[in-house]
This record gives sequence, C-alpha cells and structure tokens, in this order.
Amino acid sequence: MRGVTPTASSRRLLALCALVLLTVSCRWGGQDDAGGERPPGAPTGVTAQAGSARSVHVMWNRAAGSVVAGYEVYRGRTRVEQVPASTHMVDVTGLRPATAYVFTVRARDADGRLGPPSREVRATTPAAARADTAPPTAPGALEGRAAGSRAAQLSWTAARDDRGVLSYDIYQGTSKIHSVGGNQTAAVVTGLRPGTRYVFTVRARDAADNLSQPAPTVRLTTADGADGGATATAPTDFRAAARRSGGAYDIVLSWTPPRVDGTVAEYEVRLDGRPVTSLVYGGEAPRDRATYRFYAGEEAGVTHRVRIRALLPDGTWGAFSAERTVTTGSGG
Repeated sequence: MRGVTPTASSRRLLALCALVLLTVSCRWGGQDDAGGERPPGAPTGVTAQAGSARSVHVMWNRAAGSVVAGYEVYRGRTRVEQVPASTHMVDVTGLRPATAYVFTVRARDADGRLGPPSREVRATTPAAARADTAPPTAPGALEGRAAGSRAAQLSWTAARDDRGVLSYDIYQGTSKIHSVGGNQTAAVVTGLRPGTRYVFTVRARDAADNLSQPAPTVRLTTADGADGGATATAPTDFRAAARRSGGAYDIVLSWTPPRVDGTVAEYEVRLDGRPVTSLVYGGEAPRDRATYRFYAGEEAGVTHRVRIRALLPDGTWGAFSAERTVTTGSGG
C-alpha cells in the first residue's frame, strides 16, 4: 500500500497549528464524548500584582466551557478565595511583606466540578514601610468618557505619597471593581450596560495599605445599542499583507491589543466578512504588539478583506479593527 504525500495545503495547515505560543481553538459545544456537560475550561489572562505589602490583586478572564458557577483562587496549593461567576478579580490579603507568591485560578460549575487550573502567575509583595500612617493624596483631575455602549475610559493625575504610590483602586459607585499599578493613570472599564449612567472614582494606596481619599467622582452614560462604536475596545494600528511562502500565500497580520484592564488572550479573525478562526494564546498574551499569519491559498491575484476583534476579559466581544484589503501576489 502506497503512502500519501502531504499536499502544500495540508503542510500549511499543519504549520499553522504549530505556531509558538498560539493555539487555534475549535469549539464543538459544551458536551463531552459521552454526551454530558464538560467541566469549565481553565481561566485565561490571569495576572497578579501587589496591592500593598500584605495584599495581591489577582485578575482573570471568563472561563470557556459549560456554565460557570464560580471561581476558586489558589496561593500555591492552598485555596484562599471563592467568588461567584460574575467576579473576575479578588484581593488576596493577609500576606507577608517582601515575599514571592504563586497564584492560580480554577472555574467551578453548578455541579461542583472544577476545571483545570490556569497558568501560574507570580507576584512579590514589597517590604513593609516602618511607621507609615500617612495616606497618599487623592488622585486629581479624574476624567471619564463612554467608549461606546459597554466601556468607559478613565484618566487621572497621579497621587503623591512620601513613600510612593503602589496602586490605584477603581470604584463603580461604592464598589471596588479593579486595581492598577501605581505607575498607571488611566484605565478602560468594560462589561457595562448600554444606555446606562455610571459614577466612578479612584483612590490611591501605598505599601503600608494606607488608602487616600477618593478623587472627585466622574459621571457618564454609555451609548445606546449593542455596539455604539466602542473604538476603545478595538485592536489598533491593524495591518495586513500577503506573503509568498513556498508555492502558496500567507496573510500576515499585526496589531496593537486594545488597552483594557486585564489581558486579552483571544481574537476572532474575519476574512471576507466571515469568521475563519479564533486565536487563543495559551501562554503569555502579547500586550504591546501581536502578530499572526495564516494560509490564503496558492492562487495569485486574489483579493481579500480582513479584520479582527478581541474577546475582552469580561467575556464580551470588543469592537472590530479597521478592515484591510490584501491581494495575493501583489508584493510578497
């Protein structure tokens, strides 16, 4: 019996599946081979950042798979927090100063089954400041604007502290919804409802856990509709080019990920108006510049339209990038 020689097309598809740090996610529904519901998948986009000398802020993206009932956060092998499915962040407190910690997150379904752990993330708490009881000054000049129907952009001027600001806590009304590093003075809040009025403020925190007074509140109303042109959640500086590879052509994409709070670990690529693949970063997702290439056939002179969008950390799709047109054989 004669062996089968792979065609150029099959070789290209195999190469595509072997891209470093990138997997192509093919969703076949939420059932296993026996017809039962699968447990949830591993949460992606997990990050950990010291919030003070005795706390670490852990954040993650919504887990895929069956319906998620909640999440469990682990410090090493010890479960330290349990939160409902609507929560994608937690402050782990009671830690030791100047200590390195490892965190993972697991999703749990309504039957109590746990999905696999996320990748490990590490954070080191700073040394405790001696006899520091003075809080930072309040952040100033807080500004905000709606970014479409489901997001808001916030910015503020830096607070001052005699030992240094370690983090900023962001509040929606009276509820803390996120924390960013002390070197950041802007954030994009996602997961909002269309046509809804919101009130935000920001407070600064130092290593001794002293919390500033809140910045003056900012009020805004999200746009009506399902999209509302939420350009703040769209990949920017999107570029596409056709490149010859052997006897075939690839389309090479590059873009800057949207600047949202949390990690964007998944994208949808649309070619000629139709979804062609979902890209899921299994390791560290790019934050500054992302690239991807995929097989486009062997024929020269074929024109394609391509654009992408990001799955945001709260589980909603962001806005589409600008659409680009490429023609095979036109310069690659």
